[in-house]
Amino acid sequence: MLEYHYELFADYFQFYLQDEQAEGDLSNSWTSEAVERELALAPGTIGVGTARNMTVPVTVEVRELAPQNEDFNIWDQINECSIDVPSGSLVIAGCTDDFSDAARIPLSPGCYRARIYYGQLYDLSEDGLDGNDHYKIVLWPSENSELKILKR
Repeated sequence: MLEYHYELFADYFQFYLQDEQAEGDLSNSWTSEAVERELALAPGTIGVGTARNMTVPVTVEVRELAPQNEDFNIWDQINECSIDVPSGSLVIAGCTDDFSDAARIPLSPGCYRARIYYGQLYDLSEDGLDGNDHYKIVLWPSENSELKILKR
């Protein structure tokens, strides 16, 4: 397993995971359903909604197999979706970041499942600027393309 840690500026309450060659346009993807589940999708792109539009901690794990026997009780919300990464380079960034300077995660080209965990979404200051919200994305190779809400 490989693990990466980031502090991302979640401007507009979101950050992206995207194949380096994808367009990354989520402008029509943030429907009312997507906002409610805090997850928007476009080809080669995942938009993760956040509780704050400030800098948030994000952990990404790359595994060979799906996580097993997890305790979902420690998370407020868990979504699962897929992302195609034909370039073998996954960009992770805030939506207004300069993608040319953004972090990249090297992957074998292919399709991946992404399980997105949202933690302590309601542990925020009164003004919503400070908080303990945190996010984890676990990626593993898979051809499954079904969108699943595992916990809401």
